[in-house]
Amino acid sequence: MKQIDGAVTAPKGFKAAGVRCGIKQQGTDLAIIYSEAAASAAAVFTTNAFKAASVVRNMQTIKAGLGRAIVANSGNANACTGEQGLRDVDHIRKFAGELLNVPAGQVYSASTGIIGVPLPMDKIEIGIMDAVAELDENGGGAASIAIMTTDTSPKTSAYEFEIGGVPVKIGAICKGAGMIQPNMATMLCFITSDANIEASALKKCLVSSVDRSLNSLTIDGDMSTNDSVIVLANGKSGCARIVEGTSDYDVFEKALAQVCMELAQQIARDGEGATKYVEVHAVNAGTYADAKAVAMKIANSPLVKTAIFGEDPNWGRVLCAAGGAGVNVDPSKTSLWFGDVKIVENGEPVSLDSEDARKPMLEKELRITVDLGLGTQSATAFTCDFSYDYVKINAEYHT
Repeated sequence: MKQIDGAVTAPKGFKAAGVRCGIKQQGTDLAIIYSEAAASAAAVFTTNAFKAASVVRNMQTIKAGLGRAIVANSGNANACTGEQGLRDVDHIRKFAGELLNVPAGQVYSASTGIIGVPLPMDKIEIGIMDAVAELDENGGGAASIAIMTTDTSPKTSAYEFEIGGVPVKIGAICKGAGMIQPNMATMLCFITSDANIEASALKKCLVSSVDRSLNSLTIDGDMSTNDSVIVLANGKSGCARIVEGTSDYDVFEKALAQVCMELAQQIARDGEGATKYVEVHAVNAGTYADAKAVAMKIANSPLVKTAIFGEDPNWGRVLCAAGGAGVNVDPSKTSLWFGDVKIVENGEPVSLDSEDARKPMLEKELRITVDLGLGTQSATAFTCDFSYDYVKINAEYHT
């Protein structure tokens, strides 16, 4: 498996574009991803009760397991917009489908931005027309920029691997910097592949890949109304059909998991106002669920995240969070590391010079490891620190 360029247009048979239609005050804000052939489709979505109109419609559409295009806008979430929001999504799918000459039922819509404001449909229509006209085999980068909101940089990944000796590619774009604490999905993420795989197997691969990557990511503990991960696989590589339970399936799942992992790490590094990238490893837990609960509880703790921003090795906050995860934790068996420096052993502080304890906190990337000493299961959470800028960005977001 080798890393390649191209994002969502790296696989055969995919085109994309990113254009400006004027939803945001500046920059491009509408993207289209298009498959030249009918593709197997799978997705995971937010479990927030206040789902955006696009999520509601996509959850209905994905049941057929087919897809040809994704239309995504930034700057307006089209969430909490009632029946008008649903009508607008229906119109977007029909309008784009007619221009692309594909069924409206194979067009997915996605939105991100301000909640509670109707979409400016006149601008959206112009954007769709412009994007269709600009669809290009090298348009993955432009699409990745068009879906950004508070992101400071686009987020992409692409890999090539072999199925039965045939080169197969997978590529992705995503956006997300805040309001990211998933439960089955996170932010907006669009993945394409030229693999030949049926929708049910694709869905199983996606769920397992997302669980240990995008679904182990948190910026601020808030779950969006719009979180979606959509994957299209059009079979244009010409590889043999990938069937669950085979070595080919394992190869594809590994590639998909790698792409999802890279995207999760990119989002954590670009968290709103972030100055440090953080990985929290919970190891030797009794179950995977316990390990993940501990890792996510620590990663979500404002007290831990502000201590990291202040470069303060306040290990008590970490253990406090771990103990509050609501799972089996034995303080007498719990040890803690900041980077390679052991801070706590079996529930008691290690005798350290204060500067030695602080040294890992000065790095731009911090690894926190909590050894629960109760089993063999491990989990990792991806996050960042909380800075002054996080408060500023979100205090001023709507205005």
